[in-house]
Amino acid sequence: MTTSTLLFDSIIETAEEMMSLGESISAVLTAGDLVLLIGPLGAGKTTLTRGVGKGLGAIGNVSSPTFVIARTHKRENSDTALVHVDAYRLGSPSELDDLDISFSEAIVLVEWGKGLTDGIADNWLEIAIARDNTGETETRTIQITGFGSRWQQVKI
Repeated sequence: MTTSTLLFDSIIETAEEMMSLGESISAVLTAGDLVLLIGPLGAGKTTLTRGVGKGLGAIGNVSSPTFVIARTHKRENSDTALVHVDAYRLGSPSELDDLDISFSEAIVLVEWGKGLTDGIADNWLEIAIARDNTGETETRTIQITGFGSRWQQVKI
């Protein structure tokens, strides 16, 4: 059984705060890390990923790869790529595997990846984003949980 550790549980009120959180997360990411982004449409998954990309020095515009499914970003001063996947249209772990992503050599962020990454990694981050369902605010509740020994001592 994989151990889990709650690393972050907070309220984010603006897109700028979401970007800043992404930059903070980027500081702990290394080659081989898998990050799953979970939340409804418009929750801020891509905004968070833009912040991660900024923090990692990703080259090019970090945007939702909805139609291409996966986009690889080279990084300034690093050989470790950032791979951003939108798994919304994928139906099984084998379809994700068919993308031929080198999970051990890249930092991989997967939107809509819950249940599609089984067997891919022993350690991963799960970022759950819930938005205000009333539509009255842009407030988001963020919980970041680390699964596996890699995340037991990490601080975000």
